[in-house]
Amino acid sequence: MEKRWIALALTACLSASLLAGCGSTGDKSAAASASGTQAAGKVYYLNFKPEQDQQWQDLAAAYTEETGVPVTVVTAAEGTYETTLTAEMGKSDAPTLFQVNGPVGLHNWQDYCYDLSSSDVYGQLTSDDFALKGDDDAVYGIAYVIETYGIIYNKALLEKAGYTQDDITSFDSLKKVADDIQARKDELGVKGAFTSAGMDSSSDWRFKTHLANLPLYYEYEKDGMTEGSVTGSFLDNYRAIWDLYVNDSTCAGSELSAKTGDDASNEFANGEAVFYQNGTWAYDSIKGLGDENLGMLPIYIGADGEANQGLCTGSENFWCVNKDAPEEDIQATLDFMNWVVTSDAGTSALANDMGFVSPFKAAKESANPLVKIANEYISAGKTSVDWCFATMPSEEWKNTLGSALTAYAADQSDANWDAVKSAFVDNWAAEYKLANG
Repeated sequence: MEKRWIALALTACLSASLLAGCGSTGDKSAAASASGTQAAGKVYYLNFKPEQDQQWQDLAAAYTEETGVPVTVVTAAEGTYETTLTAEMGKSDAPTLFQVNGPVGLHNWQDYCYDLSSSDVYGQLTSDDFALKGDDDAVYGIAYVIETYGIIYNKALLEKAGYTQDDITSFDSLKKVADDIQARKDELGVKGAFTSAGMDSSSDWRFKTHLANLPLYYEYEKDGMTEGSVTGSFLDNYRAIWDLYVNDSTCAGSELSAKTGDDASNEFANGEAVFYQNGTWAYDSIKGLGDENLGMLPIYIGADGEANQGLCTGSENFWCVNKDAPEEDIQATLDFMNWVVTSDAGTSALANDMGFVSPFKAAKESANPLVKIANEYISAGKTSVDWCFATMPSEEWKNTLGSALTAYAADQSDANWDAVKSAFVDNWAAEYKLANG
């Protein structure tokens, strides 16, 4: 892995001003930029985020109505983006706009990526930190959304149990509160402290990727990054938080293999659980609880210094343009991207409809209350946790880890945890070797 990619993957935490949004500059030329100067080509966007499918469909239709340029949006099913992209790129009418998740994703797809160095959309970035570059210094990807995740909680239910956020400042205090809620679940009218940690493909990424980010982050902070390997020095902490999710849940660990992302969001939205690991993108599915009832905690795992820990903030959403598409389609795609990040319609959709924080000069402040909570952590001086999972060597590594976590959830034996450790450490080295020769 190139050092440039490692530096990108471990970019320092975002400033409060960026996370809060840059504020609209009033794009007076939005209509002009999407009028008669448009290319004669077409756009095919393979979208990574199922939760924003309808918003992208609406935005594409608005652009076509305004410019006459056809824009097709296809959204991959949860957990299938890489396989869908591979299949679609083999077709004659391949996507013109697609996504990679960071340096490792770029390593797999760089040969298909158009150099965006001279594009208008690259010029709209607020910082070069959000450009994904190769070792030739070409710009192959552009981050279009900065997101945050942690443990979302129901304020009303937490208070009903006799607690507030101030009572939870570490893994030990989180466990104490969660254990108490689990023991009193019938009295409190809930099914569990945590929503089900579903391990089907619509949900397992929350644990084999997002939760696994925590032991990676602390290992990198303590020991630095060693190219091609990890030591797993914080896997005992990973086990502790996974045990908590499994044992203080709405269901038995043996049921998690069949539980879905919808199961978890519905349990939380229906007041059946107090805690729900997810991110700012999940707001639409839980907003029925009322903004006043939504809070967000860091994911504590018992690491030294976690009292000053904030939420996990970063991006795994980098736009790439297919360099093998017809020239007119490439230009049409570049025009569409620039319109999305500069026009009133595009910036409003990103901020208001999708709830995104975007790293572009004309970005509007997101109305998403979970984003505002993330801002409060930064304003309070808490240290955001970097998205280190961009360094994970492959999708197969994640899948192997997910399978091991699922088996352990059903039978929490030391032998099964040893399999998790092997999937984390040994398979990291094996997958890195496969990917890099």
